[in-house]
Amino acid sequence: MKLTKKAILEALDSVTEAGGGQSFVESNAVKNINIFGDEVVVDLEVSKPSMHVKKRAQVDVMKAIHDQVYEKAKVTVNISVNAPSQGTLPEIKGKPIPGIKNIVAVASGKGGVGKSTVASNLAVSLKKFGFKVGILDADIYGPSTTTMFDVEGERPKAVEVDGRSKMMPIESYGIKILSIGFFTEPDQAVIWRGPMAAKALNQMIFDAAWGELDFLILDLPPGTGDIHLSVMQSIPITGAVIVSTPQKVALGDAKRGVAMFNQKSINVPVLGFVENMAYFTPAELPENKYYIFGEKGAQFLAEDMGVPFLGEIPIVQSIREAGDVGHPAALQEDSPVAKAFTEMARNVVRETVKRNKHLPPTESVKITTMAGCSAVNKN
Repeated sequence: MKLTKKAILEALDSVTEAGGGQSFVESNAVKNINIFGDEVVVDLEVSKPSMHVKKRAQVDVMKAIHDQVYEKAKVTVNISVNAPSQGTLPEIKGKPIPGIKNIVAVASGKGGVGKSTVASNLAVSLKKFGFKVGILDADIYGPSTTTMFDVEGERPKAVEVDGRSKMMPIESYGIKILSIGFFTEPDQAVIWRGPMAAKALNQMIFDAAWGELDFLILDLPPGTGDIHLSVMQSIPITGAVIVSTPQKVALGDAKRGVAMFNQKSINVPVLGFVENMAYFTPAELPENKYYIFGEKGAQFLAEDMGVPFLGEIPIVQSIREAGDVGHPAALQEDSPVAKAFTEMARNVVRETVKRNKHLPPTESVKITTMAGCSAVNKN
């Protein structure tokens, strides 16, 4: 049986929240439905934060789809709560950061796929094109940008801007950097609840002297959680780049990452997929490609979902070594790895141009041409 949104909505019209009178469809609680073959992802909003209400909603939605639509469907229900904030994330509506033209979030559905490596090398490649670039390490619980840019142990200084004290980002390879790693010891665990992490992140976003930037790259934590919601509440993100490896377990999480950004309440355009660790090429056999994690999984997923494919990055020892010593691999001149990152960055610029042309701009200033990959003009 072919799964359709219409059939699923009809099934959910018979399901109500615990203690509620209207169905989830009548109360407009169904925020988004994504279908990938026999997989269904439902984004649902409930009015009560209690665990039993959320659990019952999840079970009832799954049962309705299995009983009324397709019993073998693989159903995922993402629950959000529409309730007054009581010690939860601060309700900060998106507002632009003065001087920053495009904000690109680099995300992944799961950890270990090389998201921070991609974010760091994307920033370096954009800088090589001639853009003014900053990177914000928003991975509060596992910051790695300080290591990848060889700025461990640095501390941002305070500067006065328009009568206000602000943090001056650390600069490395011409890129402005802020990370929670600047304020913690390397062996110190960051054990914070959501509101505290969100507050720290908002300080790094708005209490920093970023100056004029063409791109601010956000290195988000893996998954879909408090930090992602806080960032998207706080600032208007131009678009998101989803990083995945080719194997099935990573691709499933990448789908959920796309679903998060596509929710109506979030509505951040997905610029495309990057496939990291796409293939292995040994130094002694430079023409050979070994697809040790599967071949072109993220590329095929991008085609299936109608999302642009931004490029494939090989699994090469030099990338790991470059990150460990704080010298991003994209800085290597004329190497195959640098060329792969350059092509990825060029495609990110292309998709940003298209996004800014066809959708409402997130800033009053945006990229308007790709000529030479370096022209940034005002509206």
